[in-house]
Amino acid sequence: QVQLVESGGGLVQAGGSLRLSCAASGRTFSSYAMGWFRQAPGKEREFVGGITWNGGNTDYADSVKGRFTISRDNAKNTVWLQMNSLKPEDTAVYYCAVSGATIPLRMVSTYRYWGQGTQVTVSS
Repeated sequence: QVQLVESGGGLVQAGGSLRLSCAASGRTFSSYAMGWFRQAPGKEREFVGGITWNGGNTDYADSVKGRFTISRDNAKNTVWLQMNSLKPEDTAVYYCAVSGATIPLRMVSTYRYWGQGTQVTVSS
C-alpha cells in the first residue's frame, strides 16, 4: 500500500510559478514510475507528465512541455512538479500517482495509487 500527499498548490498570476510536492509512504515508491495528472471542472483527468522509477527519463504532455519539470528523490520518497510560465488554462486540481510500471505511461488506468489532489488556480 502506498499513500500520497500533494502540497504546494495555490493561487498565482499568469506567468508565475509554483512547485508541487508529492510525499509518498510505502516501500514500493522507488520501484515505479510516477505521474502527475490534472483535472479541471467538467473535464476528464489528463496526463501532465511522468518520470521513470530512477528519475532517468521524463515525459510531458505537449501543453506543458518546456514549462513544467518533474523530478524525484527516492531517498526522500518525494516527487516534484515545477511549473513555470503558468497560464489560466493550467488551472485544475493536480494529482500525483504511482504507476504500475517502471516507465510513465499516459493512461489514467495504468496508475495504481493516487493522492488527494491540490488545487492550482492561475489568474489572468
